[in-house]
Amino acid sequence: MATNLSLDPDLLERTLRVSGEKTKKAAVTKALKEFVARHEQKRVAKLFGKLQWDATYDYKKDRSRK
Repeated sequence: MATNLSLDPDLLERTLRVSGEKTKKAAVTKALKEFVARHEQKRVAKLFGKLQWDATYDYKKDRSRK
């Protein structure tokens, strides 16, 4: 999908330099992937301490191959 964006040229140059990518497209793609991953990690981290675990669950039993 072709998309035209008006990006801050200084920010784009910094992104190229920091990312180590050779093209603007690769740098922006990498930045977007990292942005999405970071926000998904934050969402998962918010669950810590909110889930209840079954203390009687035997994880080793379920890992065995029969």
